[in-house]
Amino acid sequence: MTKFMDVHHDMRGVTEKQLQEAHRADLAVEREEGVHFERAWADPSSGTVYCLSEGPSKEAVQRVHTRAGHPADEIHPVPLTVS
Repeated sequence: MTKFMDVHHDMRGVTEKQLQEAHRADLAVEREEGVHFERAWADPSSGTVYCLSEGPSKEAVQRVHTRAGHPADEIHPVPLTVS
């Protein structure tokens, strides 16, 4: 499985509650696409939201987001990680 970082733009003013609801919507359908969403971050001032997931393809990640009602503007594979 590959990790993916996706980006959503134009979500200016997003609240913690709205971010949590969007994340829950992803979690509700992720299994059907073989994807797992690990975490989400938001910058309400810029309207940028980032999501970290693991899945078989960026298309699978996009299908989850689309079904959850918030398609990603960008999806990037993250093949290398250090801690």
